[in-house]
Amino acid sequence: MIKNDLYLRALRGETVERPPVWMMRQAGRYLPEFIALRDQYDFFTRCQTPELAAEITVQPIRRFPLDAAILFSDILVVPQAMGIDFKMKESVGPWLDTPIRTLEQVENLQVSGAEENLKYVYDAIEITLQKLENEIPLIGFAGSPWTLLCYAVEGKGSKSFDIAKSFCFTQPEAAHLLLQKITDVTIAYLKRKVKSGVSAVQIFDSWGGMLSPEDYQEFSWKYINQIVEALAPETHVVVFAKGCWYALEEMTKSKVSALGVDWTITPELARKFTNNSITLQGNFDPARLHSSPEVIRKMVHEMIDRFGKDKYIANLGHGILPNIPVENAEAFIRAVVEYKN
Repeated sequence: MIKNDLYLRALRGETVERPPVWMMRQAGRYLPEFIALRDQYDFFTRCQTPELAAEITVQPIRRFPLDAAILFSDILVVPQAMGIDFKMKESVGPWLDTPIRTLEQVENLQVSGAEENLKYVYDAIEITLQKLENEIPLIGFAGSPWTLLCYAVEGKGSKSFDIAKSFCFTQPEAAHLLLQKITDVTIAYLKRKVKSGVSAVQIFDSWGGMLSPEDYQEFSWKYINQIVEALAPETHVVVFAKGCWYALEEMTKSKVSALGVDWTITPELARKFTNNSITLQGNFDPARLHSSPEVIRKMVHEMIDRFGKDKYIANLGHGILPNIPVENAEAFIRAVVEYKN
C-alpha cells in the first residue's frame, strides 16, 4: 500500500484535504545534484542506465514534500526502440541524421517487439520503487504519437513543425501509418510500465497545439484515445496536450482520469469546457517561478481557490525551466502542501 495516496485519490475524484502536487520535469536540470550527474554522463546514457534514471527520479523527492514521482526518461526512447536513431545534440536538442520522409521508411520501422528494446526503462522502475519504499506513487509517461511524429519527420525541434505538418497533408497514408505504428508500440510500452509497477501514466502531447482543431482530431487525438482506451482498464491515464484547450470538451468524453492544462486557459474556462466532471492538472506558468517566493505562494493559493481543491492536481503548465532557483521551486510545492481551504 502506498502511504501517501493523495495523487491517486485526486485521480479518482475523491474529496481531499488539499490538492496533491508534483511538477513536470521535477527530476531535472534545475537541481544542482542533477547537473552534477549531467556533467558526468550524456543524456541517453542517463536514460538508459537504470541506476542513474532511478537516482535522478528520486532526487527531488529527497528535497521536497512531493505527492508523486515521475520516472526520469524521455519520450524519444519509443522511436529509438522502433529503429529511429535519435541523438541528443549539444545546444540543439533532439537530432536525427535521417528524418522520416517517405512511406518506404515508415514501412521499414520495427513495431513487433519494439517495447522489448526498452527493458532498461522497466528495470529503472523496479529500482525506483525500491528507493521510494511505497511512500508516494510513481508515474510513467510517453509522448503522444503526433508529438513523436513531429520529431521523427522534422529531424529536430522546431518552432512550427512545418515539415511534419506538410508530411501529414501531402502524404496522409504514410503519416497515418507512422502514427499507428507509434501508437501500437506506445500501448505495449505503457502496459509493460504498468506491469512493472507504475501507479499512473501520462501522455505528453507537447506539440498538439501546432494543429488546427480539425487536424488535431485527425492526426493526434484519435491516436491518443486509442492509448487511453487500451490503458484505462489497467491504470489511471492522464493526458497533457499543450495548447489544446479547444479539445478539452472532446477529451472529457474519453476514459481519461485527468486532463493537464497549460497557462493559456483560465481555471474557470477549463472547468467549464470539462463540465466540472473530471480531474484537472496544472496550470502555473513555469516562467512565473522567476517571481519571488512570496508572490509564488500567493499565486499558487489563488490558483487552487480558482480550480477548487477537489478533482485537481497542482502542477505547472509545462516543464520546469532550467534556470529556476531551487528555493522558488520549493516555494511552489510548499504553497500547495500548506494550503488550507
